[in-house]
Amino acid sequence: MDDLIVPAGPGAPRGLRVPASELIEQFSRSSGPGGQGVNTADSRVQLSLDLGTTVAVSDAQRARVLERLAERLSGTVLTITASEHRSQRRNRTAARERLATLLREALMPEALRRATRPTRGSRRRRLEDKRRRSETKRDRRRPGHD
Repeated sequence: MDDLIVPAGPGAPRGLRVPASELIEQFSRSSGPGGQGVNTADSRVQLSLDLGTTVAVSDAQRARVLERLAERLSGTVLTITASEHRSQRRNRTAARERLATLLREALMPEALRRATRPTRGSRRRRLEDKRRRSETKRDRRRPGHD
């Protein structure tokens, strides 16, 4: 098994390399309707990574990942399960891709919302709509003493 490579991007400008020694793979039988190999082939893959001890992330990245993935963690261990393919090799690849994607998304900084001012056109349209609505309501009133 090779190291897991997480591509570079916001939050990890040089990307990440998770050593293969830190990834724990376990294999078991997939659930679901049978076929000839479902009861004999251990094709389901559980890929685990302890985010609390991995050397792949810095302390700041570790804090961000642990906070963002808190609901998916068991302690500090993140576990990914893949059983959608019939072959163990394809499930291993799927689990690794899913783990890389999760880490990539968890490392991304939050997008900051910048406050903007309404455009001149939008202010004009808003005031025209208010005036039109006011006229409609004024026309529904009872006639005055004029």
